[in-house]
Amino acid sequence: MEVLIEKLRIIEKMKIIRKYIITFLKWVIIAGITGLLAGLVGSVFHISVEYATTFRVKNDWVIFILPLGGIIIIWLYNLLKMSENIGTNLVIKSVRTDDKVPFVMAPLIFISTVITHLFGGSAGREGAALQLGGSIGTQVGKIFKLDEKDMHLITLCGMSGVFAALFGTPLTATFFSMEVISVGIIHYSAFIPCIVSSICAYKVSIFFGIEPVRFNLAIIPNISPENMIKVAILGGLCALVSIIFCRSLHKTNTFLSNLIKNSYIRVFLGGLVIVILTFVIHTRDYNGAGMDVITNAINGNSKPEAFILKIIFTAITISVGYKGGEIVPTFFIGATFGCFAGKLLGIDPGFGAAIGLIALFCGVVNTLITSVILSIELFGAQGLILFAIACGVSYMLSGYYSLYSSQKIVYSKLKAEFIDRNAL
Repeated sequence: MEVLIEKLRIIEKMKIIRKYIITFLKWVIIAGITGLLAGLVGSVFHISVEYATTFRVKNDWVIFILPLGGIIIIWLYNLLKMSENIGTNLVIKSVRTDDKVPFVMAPLIFISTVITHLFGGSAGREGAALQLGGSIGTQVGKIFKLDEKDMHLITLCGMSGVFAALFGTPLTATFFSMEVISVGIIHYSAFIPCIVSSICAYKVSIFFGIEPVRFNLAIIPNISPENMIKVAILGGLCALVSIIFCRSLHKTNTFLSNLIKNSYIRVFLGGLVIVILTFVIHTRDYNGAGMDVITNAINGNSKPEAFILKIIFTAITISVGYKGGEIVPTFFIGATFGCFAGKLLGIDPGFGAAIGLIALFCGVVNTLITSVILSIELFGAQGLILFAIACGVSYMLSGYYSLYSSQKIVYSKLKAEFIDRNAL
């Protein structure tokens, strides 16, 4: 009898082991396929945006077509019976609920973002990355007939993959997808699927010749009490700017939607305002993503007013209906503000720009671990402690404001308390 019982125990253990192995292999295969697709789509999207940006830079006159480009975007969304307000928030919400990410979202956000960049709207590309990835993940999940819980994971896989392909930061992409959905908790069951998808997508982007986003810092301060205090102050200031940026986006959107009900008129007038502002300030720095301005700031060169103007340009662009994303503008705002504030605080302006970029990103998306990892992938690990301090301060002091209104704040930032509330 004892021998029989022992055999039954062994059989039961073998069943458990088999379950783990099958689940592991399932996700390696499905996430790998998702990553390859995400990498392919993300690479084509990246090349398209870069081509659009290059064309715009070489042909200044195309900015006059921006209002017409906005009308085309609204028309496309109406043609395919999609609200222009549906976007990244739907993808984030779908991971927590039964909401589905429609396939049509992928081509819409792809084309609309390219149009925005081609004609000079102030936007990034991560919004498109998350929507493209969410759509790809959902379609792969349908093909493999995944259940509800697994559909949530495959959506995260798609998000991670396209994000990694666009920015060349696979570990950041992995944790961003895991951390951005619900602030205060991370479901580590998503790690293997997301990291596999991210690495596959990243390798595909390298194959297409897309260089990862990397910066070299000329000066990295020592970890001294004085420098830690300065960095903490800069992190606190970035938290304040993050609140201003988030509120500017949301309030501008609400104000313009109430003021101008017709979406065609709203996007046309908004595009016209961007064109006028561009000529008033006599520079094209605030059209498109502005990666060159970010690079200059990290090299220690930036205009004091740059971060304010970028907030204005981005708030108008996104609020009236143009597409893209807010993360690269966040990098722009953070880097230029950090460069400016760093000089005032006695921090090397280039290093201040790097701190500002990371700390502001942390403040607007509420992803602490992701932000620390991003600092390593973008700038290396030498200044890790200082980056971590700035991120911690920005995360805590930025409150419950977010770029994404569908983001859920599960646990308080101030104490171990379950609050389960939507971001502001």
